Amino acid sequence: MSQSHQQYRPHQWERFSLTSPQAGRILADLRRGLGREAGDVPEMWTYYTTLNKEGYRTAALKAEHAALSLFGLHQQSQRTPMHEAGVGLGDAALHLYLAANANQTAIDGRMNMIATSTDSTELVGHLRGLVALLNEQAQPLDYTRLFLDLRFWDNPEKRPSIRRRWGGQYMDWRKRNPQASTSTDNNV
Repeated sequence: MSQSHQQYRPHQWERFSLTSPQAGRILADLRRGLGREAGDVPEMWTYYTTLNKEGYRTAALKAEHAALSLFGLHQQSQRTPMHEAGVGLGDAALHLYLAANANQTAIDGRMNMIATSTDSTELVGHLRGLVALLNEQAQPLDYTRLFLDLRFWDNPEKRPSIRRRWGGQYMDWRKRNPQASTSTDNNV
């Protein structure tokens, strides 16, 4: 294999093991990144897959840093994995919204702040609040998808499609109105 072809290295959230004797230390290392710039926390260097020798703070490194830090917050004190492939940001927020004791107005407000964020720094700040709520309800999220979304959030051509996907997941009328969905399906 030539050096130009790098092997895929899974992200920390994809390979995290709850049973590892290092699990607590890893999560503490990841949480150190909250509110800090990508690459500035030496304890996190070993967990990056996008760190580069030139020291450039690329969009990929910023996105990975944010996703790692948020995962560290989300996984804290949980007994089940909080990374789950296929659970988009809007899906996870909808699960919160539909929970029995949910403050639906607050969740709507948080999703509005997330969706209207004008740059990735603002977005990550709002995501931190949502992830804290996800942690309280032990609601998982697909961190690989979040990483990709964060990577392209600052691209004005890509942001609208990310926003629409999150909105489509969050406003899924069949999940919000299961009785309406059943009666519509029966009338077809």
